[in-house]
This record gives sequence, structure tokens and C-alpha cells, in this order.
Amino acid sequence: MRQIHKNAWFLVLLSAGLQIVIFPLPNQYMLCWVAIAPLFIALQRARVPNTLQVSEGIKLYPASPGQAFLLAYVCGILWYAGTCYWIYNTMRQYGGVSAPLGVVILILFSLYLALYHGAFGLLISLLTGRTSFSRRALLLGPVVWVGVELARTRITGFPWDLLGITQVDNIPLARIATVTGVYGLSFEIMVVNMAVAAAFLVRREKRKPLLLAALGAALVLQSGRWVPAPPLPADHVARLVQENIPVLENSEWTKEYFEGTLRDLTWISLHPTSPSAAAATSENTPHPDLIVWPESPAPFYTSDPAFREAVSKC
Repeated sequence: MRQIHKNAWFLVLLSAGLQIVIFPLPNQYMLCWVAIAPLFIALQRARVPNTLQVSEGIKLYPASPGQAFLLAYVCGILWYAGTCYWIYNTMRQYGGVSAPLGVVILILFSLYLALYHGAFGLLISLLTGRTSFSRRALLLGPVVWVGVELARTRITGFPWDLLGITQVDNIPLARIATVTGVYGLSFEIMVVNMAVAAAFLVRREKRKPLLLAALGAALVLQSGRWVPAPPLPADHVARLVQENIPVLENSEWTKEYFEGTLRDLTWISLHPTSPSAAAATSENTPHPDLIVWPESPAPFYTSDPAFREAVSKC
């Protein structure tokens, strides 16, 4: 991997840093529109040719599949370590592990989940081939990114800090999530990122108009963040279920306790016990459109038949 140019490594570090700061804290969400662009540029301008170049400057070529995986993988390691640092404190406080072991767990966690970033780099490299400017990679980049996010969510079950989450407070733009989920927002953000990356990959005379267009689109899409949402009358009913369940050690999560927790949550969802909740569920009150369960005592999976059966009763 010694043929990877130092500029590519700099772009990887830049992209990792941008991907960290767009999430809380420091929540610099506006930078999400350019956070992935440096990584994509690094994948397209990474390899130093073996031949002698006599022209001024060094012409860099797209990364090989192995180089692309490595570049994106390093970016992912830094990103997860920078955004999931809370795992260290969680393991120490609730897992009872020592400080060194907490660091090891965080490192192993980052090394594993960064494989998805690596997969993104590998797929982009395969789409790019040997061309110095791949329209196919630019057009399919958003699709690949969303596909990797879906894989991380479904396979690993860890949908932490998906790119579209940065727009959670952008109500006009976030409304697309009612149809596409958060992945639609990730796709939109990636489209702008690809446009920004393209501006630095085309010839210099075409760079300015393309960059201005990309940044202009980002500004328009981000502007919804500062537009106050008009108040709307309540036309749906939601019910928040909160059961008094202690935080348990892993060894205490028996099958019987798990089934009891599921049974209690289901019962409370159908028979609220507090006076305010009971008053809100009179005969004239329609069945709630949304029932919200707490995350901590509900480590359930949608693929579990018992869980699906219990939820269907609600």
C-alpha cells in the first residue's frame, strides 16, 4: 500500500473528522453535505503510477480495490472511535470492566463496524475501474452508501449515526422520511456530496460552476433547518409506555424474565394504569396510532416470532 499518495491519506483524515463533527457533539450538521466528498476524492485520486512522469505535477489514479478498502476502512475506524466513544464509559459503568479492557472493547468495536466503510470503498473502486473520472461511480455512489447503511442496520443491528440523522431537526426536508425512512435523507445528502466531489475531479475550468451549484443545493436543502414549522392540530393518538424495569447484568436476562418483560409491556400498552392515561383511553378515544416502548428494557428483534405476536396484540 506504499503507492497510496499522502494526499489521499489527508483526505481520509479530513473526511473522518467531518463525519465526526456532524453528529452530537459538536453537532455541526451543516457539514454533512461535504463530509463524504473528501473520502470519495481520495478513492479517485489515490494511486501513484509506477511510470516516470515528466509533466508538471503528479497525476494520480484511482485506488485499486485493496487500496480503496484500506482507505475507507481507516476512515471508518476513526469515525466510529470518534462518535461511539460512549461505549468505553458504558462498558466501565454498566459492564464493570477495567479501563484498559474498555479501551480494547472500543477499538475492537471500531475495527469491526469500520468494515462497512471499507465495503463502501471497495464497491466504489469496482465501479470506477481504471478510468480517471468515473461517472458511474459518481451516479451510483449514493446508492452504494445507502446500501451499506442498510446492511449495517440489518446485519449488525447497529444503526448508529446514519448520515440522514443529521437532518433530524430539518423538518421540511425530513418529511421525506415518512416514505423512505432515514435512508432517503442519507441518499439526498450523498447526492450533494457526489456533486461536491465531482467539482474537484473535473477539469479546473469546470470546477467553479459545478462547486457553486453543489453548495447552492446544499444551502437550499439545509435552509429548512431555520424555517419554523407551522403548528398543526393533533389528529393522531400516541401512547408512551414506561415500565419500572431495573438495569440488569447480562447473566440476569433469563428467558423467563425476557418473556415476563414482554408480557408486562404488552399488558400496559392495552391497559394503562395511571389516572391520566386511563382518562385518555375512554370508550370514545380511538385506539392509539403509535405505541412507544422504552429502549433499555426492550432488547427485541423484529425477526423474533414471539415479539411479533405480542406486538400484533397491541
